[in-house]
Amino acid sequence: MQEQEAVSLIREIQRKKSEWQTIELKSCNLGFPHRIYDTLSSFSNQDDGGTILFGIDENKDYEVVGVYDPADCQKRITEACNQMEPKVCALITVAEIDGKNIVTAEIPGVSFAKRPVFYIGKGRLKGSYVRVGDADEPMSEYEVYSYEAFRNRIRDELRTINEANSDFFKSSQINTYLNRVKNQRKNLAENCSDQEILELMGVTKDGKPTIAGIMTFFIYPQAYFPQYCITAIVVPGYQIGDIGTNEERFLDNERITGTISDMLESAVSFVTRNTRIKTIIDEEGKRFDQREYPLKAVREAILNMLIHRDYSIYTENIPSSIEIYKDRIVFRNCGGLFGAASINLLGRIRPETRNPALAGMLELLGITENRYSGIPTIYNELNKAGLPKPEFNMKHGEFTVTFYNSYPQEEIHINRVDIFQSIIDFCKKPRSRKEITEFVNQTPAYVMRKYINPLLEQGKLKRTLPDKPKSSKQKFYS
Repeated sequence: MQEQEAVSLIREIQRKKSEWQTIELKSCNLGFPHRIYDTLSSFSNQDDGGTILFGIDENKDYEVVGVYDPADCQKRITEACNQMEPKVCALITVAEIDGKNIVTAEIPGVSFAKRPVFYIGKGRLKGSYVRVGDADEPMSEYEVYSYEAFRNRIRDELRTINEANSDFFKSSQINTYLNRVKNQRKNLAENCSDQEILELMGVTKDGKPTIAGIMTFFIYPQAYFPQYCITAIVVPGYQIGDIGTNEERFLDNERITGTISDMLESAVSFVTRNTRIKTIIDEEGKRFDQREYPLKAVREAILNMLIHRDYSIYTENIPSSIEIYKDRIVFRNCGGLFGAASINLLGRIRPETRNPALAGMLELLGITENRYSGIPTIYNELNKAGLPKPEFNMKHGEFTVTFYNSYPQEEIHINRVDIFQSIIDFCKKPRSRKEITEFVNQTPAYVMRKYINPLLEQGKLKRTLPDKPKSSKQKFYS
């Protein structure tokens, strides 16, 4: 990093008065920080890497305080990098700003196959970190496993269940499947018996049903995996915890079970009966109904949720979920993006498939195309319906897809004479710190100090997560 680049970056930090996803600050004027391995790990484990700036004190309004000794600081950074596995190759620069020396360490993101980068002193499970906003959080055991599963090509959908018996396969569906395999995979039909086909296609393994086979063909898969299902709820407000006029927490609540095809149809039915229809009159005076959310997009979101969820032992007790709120519908799933794909490339590249055997079975049964068309279809259907683009999020191995509806929300305009009251009115619907900051049009630190904290102290605002005041999911409501 050139000195002028460092100056520009520090001025940006001082304007925003905040760290962020790729920026970490260390004061370092009285000595080297107690530890930096958590940040070295988290920056290395994200595509964009990150930069650590030594000599900036966020507790002194982001003042440039300088480092205690530039030479020793560089030495200690290098030592810390060498205590990581794999070793971190930081680009270290010394620059003079406001008459004081600062040190920058640019940490590159490593390739997906080399992750997680972890601190040797704590080991892979406890020494791996992920960056969440301006914080370094320990990776869950599942997140660490997901990297290893990709690197070692572990096929969790091909795990077998010893107590499962192929007698519980739906014979009609198995026969349909075998006929389609024979019609579309001529080499298998000519050279293999039915049982050999089931083995080669991943329905069974050594004569035992696989998870893919169970979830596709069994009479009742949840007999073995009670949580490989979908929990579906309708919330009477904007967040879980809001109650309806009769004190009800949910307007509808269902546990959806069965095979993947069964759950798909039941889940689409649940969304259909719990979302609205509005009548549109076109320019020619013709009336037609438009659903709150296009069913093609809903179907693709549910299908992706079921096919691409993680079927490892780490997720056996976590169901997928559908949550319908007044302004949105959220599809929540176990298992982040598989492989090196990133959220901003969804729908534009052909990602690797977490469960290829399962996807292949559903393709032959005509349930899915298996041609990577799901995400583009979602974008197209929402666009045709005049709805906002879908929102994709991934955190700690959980993947969510959110559709927002087009029903108008109450607009609240800020009153500069009484900003406190404007914020209270704005927060009748739970709002994040980012939303309040954008509403007030001030820096996050200023809004927290000047408005949010005083309103919290007065009891005029409350946290949605009172036990986790620094949570990235924290919202405030009046």
